[in-house]
Amino acid sequence: MQALAAIARRAGDEIMAVYATDFGVRGKSDASPVTEADERAEALIVPALQALAPDVPVVAEEAVAAGRVPEVGRRFWLVDPLDGTKEFISRNGEFTVNIALVEDGAPRLGVVLAPALGRLFAGVVGQGAWVEEGGLRRAIAVRRPPAEGLTVVASRSHGDAAALEAYLAGRRVARQVSAGSSLKLCLVAAGEADLYPRLGRTMEWDIAAGHAVLAAAGGSVNDLGGRPLRYGKPGFDNPHFVASGETG
Repeated sequence: MQALAAIARRAGDEIMAVYATDFGVRGKSDASPVTEADERAEALIVPALQALAPDVPVVAEEAVAAGRVPEVGRRFWLVDPLDGTKEFISRNGEFTVNIALVEDGAPRLGVVLAPALGRLFAGVVGQGAWVEEGGLRRAIAVRRPPAEGLTVVASRSHGDAAALEAYLAGRRVARQVSAGSSLKLCLVAAGEADLYPRLGRTMEWDIAAGHAVLAAAGGSVNDLGGRPLRYGKPGFDNPHFVASGETG
């Protein structure tokens, strides 16, 4: 984890160097935006992971977009070098570097760095989760929903408001908050929110690192049928899902 955190922080430095400039934005084949920051961060992360674990394949967003898709077995890395590119473009700070290790279809460890916010979330399933900010590290864990109701986190740039309202019907909801990128999963992991329903398209690299942090903090990510979300699916697309902390 120390090595992964260091890799993420170096990638974050590359991203922030671009963030400080009048950077350009291009469109990919799926019409999603990409910047120099995405590419510079991935160019740093992938070889660093290959040096760290030469036998573990790396599935990275920009490489996949360019048609470079490795064969994956029971263990592989999932990398989103800049999750929340729309947040990066709008300069609201809510973008992240995501690195996760998947074993047997489940994320086992992950690092989520929000370089503009100065927060690094990390977790190892079975060993716990933590956040580093302001030079300090503290353990994090999901919370039991308070009596006044759930705090529900939703996407700042994506999502279907009507679908979310229908999903939440009948639940006691105290408030809804918006956040960008994989930070939504980390807010649940840190006990700052209780529920994150994602009723829209995501890719595995978007959420694997945050899923690992949440699982390490005692939470879960399930599809709408209640089945644990799995990784290494054909095409790396996710179904709609719900990330949650304690349910009692």
